[in-house]
Amino acid sequence: MRDFEYHAPKTVDAALSLLRDKEDGKIIAGGMTLLPTLKQRLAAPSDLIDLAAIAEMKGVCRDGNELVIGAMTCHADVAANADVKAAIPALAYLAGVIGDPAVRHRGTIGGSIANADPAADYPAAVVGLNATIVTNKRRIPADDYFVDLFETALERDEIITSVRFPIPERAAYQKFRHPASGYAVVGVMVAKTGGKVRVGVTGAAGSAFRATDFEAALEKNFSADALMNVAVSPDGLLSDIHCTNEYRAHLVNVMARRAVAIA
Repeated sequence: MRDFEYHAPKTVDAALSLLRDKEDGKIIAGGMTLLPTLKQRLAAPSDLIDLAAIAEMKGVCRDGNELVIGAMTCHADVAANADVKAAIPALAYLAGVIGDPAVRHRGTIGGSIANADPAADYPAAVVGLNATIVTNKRRIPADDYFVDLFETALERDEIITSVRFPIPERAAYQKFRHPASGYAVVGVMVAKTGGKVRVGVTGAAGSAFRATDFEAALEKNFSADALMNVAVSPDGLLSDIHCTNEYRAHLVNVMARRAVAIA
């Protein structure tokens, strides 16, 4: 790890000022990705700007028909929160199966979404639940947020402050878990509100995406059987040491059917 200056601002404005002023400043939330990267000397920022002391970025509240989760709320707190359990139990479940207890008590929802790891769990919830990413500058709809592998619509001087999740009538999340890391080899969030269905997929491609053919089938018949003959094309899906793109395509269908059955 190379030398850097450490900063612990107490407001979003102070963090933004540091981010704009420093030559190569980096935001750190839970540090689940950034710290290992620094230890391996794959990154050498001039400054680290720690958001942990910004109280306004933590916590969960209900605002009408939406849950608002502060970007610095850790996974364990999302999983245990009574409002989340009551309004979107699928989201509480998702947060509770991220990584391991150490990761869940340090990693944050904002850090996960900002990093946009292709195997992270929260991107499936963002897409599947049609969340809105709130930053210091604007509100970004779920469908416009994820761009590509570790790439999002965020600008350099933009910090996620909260995430707003509409409360669905029913929803469920299922993932095929990597046995060592706990990451999603494939994870699927299915949500239904009125006659509309959204299916968010993570782990299968470079970034989270909607399985629109699944959505169309489920809007006609919201049952696991409706997906039996609906396939996701393996073209463009990831192939790695864990499984091929063809197997990931198969897993998307299996996890989606399991999620529908639970929902």
